[in-house]
Amino acid sequence: MERGRSLLSLDRLLWTDNHGTPLAVTLTGGNRNDVTQFIPLLDKVPPVRGRVGRPRRRPGCLYADRGYDHDKYRQLIRAKGVKHHIGRRGVEHGSGLGKHRYVVERTIALLHWCRRLRIRWEIRDGIHEAFLSLAAALSCWRRLTR
Repeated sequence: MERGRSLLSLDRLLWTDNHGTPLAVTLTGGNRNDVTQFIPLLDKVPPVRGRVGRPRRRPGCLYADRGYDHDKYRQLIRAKGVKHHIGRRGVEHGSGLGKHRYVVERTIALLHWCRRLRIRWEIRDGIHEAFLSLAAALSCWRRLTR
């Protein structure tokens, strides 16, 4: 995340499966609350294939950290039929969500292997989001060819 200049400040939001394969990525402003892009990111997740029959449209379970702990968004996630495990604010640490969050942090580190994504040099958001999507696609391709 680049915090040097306010014009270039951004957050990268990433949705992965339980193995760390990126399913959806998006950019938001660095001064914007991440939870506002939570539901649009959930809608970006493509249908999940693999079993016989119609592909699932939504993930079966969702893990998120305390930053996404808002009752409004919990209800919206429940309405979409997704089971969620979101850490509660004001509760002692040690809930066990760290082992699931590690998968996402590892995927972000793999995306930062692309030097162009470590520090944002582009002024236009679309160009940086295109590089981010390309890096996510390359990460998926590497994982599928193994």
